[in-house]
Amino acid sequence: MKNTAVACAALAAILMSAFASAADRAGADILNTEGSVVGKATFEQTPSGVLLFVDVAGLPPGAHGIHLHGTGACTPDFKAAKGHVNPDAVQHGLRNPDGPDSGDLPNLYVAADGSAKAEFFTTRVSVAEGDMPALLDEDGSAVVIHDQPDDHLTQPIGGAGGRIGCGIIKKT
Repeated sequence: MKNTAVACAALAAILMSAFASAADRAGADILNTEGSVVGKATFEQTPSGVLLFVDVAGLPPGAHGIHLHGTGACTPDFKAAKGHVNPDAVQHGLRNPDGPDSGDLPNLYVAADGSAKAEFFTTRVSVAEGDMPALLDEDGSAVVIHDQPDDHLTQPIGGAGGRIGCGIIKKT
């Protein structure tokens, strides 16, 4: 009986890993305004949304807006990423009764040493395909870190200010 349970658990693990294919994962090297890599973001499709992990260093301490932008480009000056992923043209902000848009995320908190590790979850996008806007659509997407915190209400970006980090989201 014990061997059967172990065999079933092993089979379940194999099947689960088969479902987490490369199409279900994406990543982005995050660049600063000087063009140096300051971190990485990884995206994993789960059965109910996307799990995002961010690991950065060399950023100013404090709260920073972080958003998913609708174009997979960063240069020049990170404006090539354009606006948020927002196919329904809803208002920005997690606190906004007429929002949030698909690119909205909670703030990223950077420690005094300039590093941050954070995990976010969103049900408003998918990695490659699904009912939600896909990050890996034909023009791609980017993750953008702003120099100020997002108040989750002010239009168009919650008062998050300039762009200090950008990463093009690519299939891994």
